[in-house]
Amino acid sequence: MVNGRTVLERFPAGGPRGSWPAEEFAQARRQEGLAAEVVMDLTTDTFLVIIRSADAVE
Repeated sequence: MVNGRTVLERFPAGGPRGSWPAEEFAQARRQEGLAAEVVMDLTTDTFLVIIRSADAVE
């Protein structure tokens, strides 16, 4: 956990046109009851699917 967030998965920013794998992964986690969200890590040029510490899974 970093800065009160847990990273569930990382996805490269340069995915195929029309493909949103990070959003699809986050949506699947939300359907499981996690408050997953997608954020951009500009340093590594990746999308991160995270949950905030209050929602974090131990």
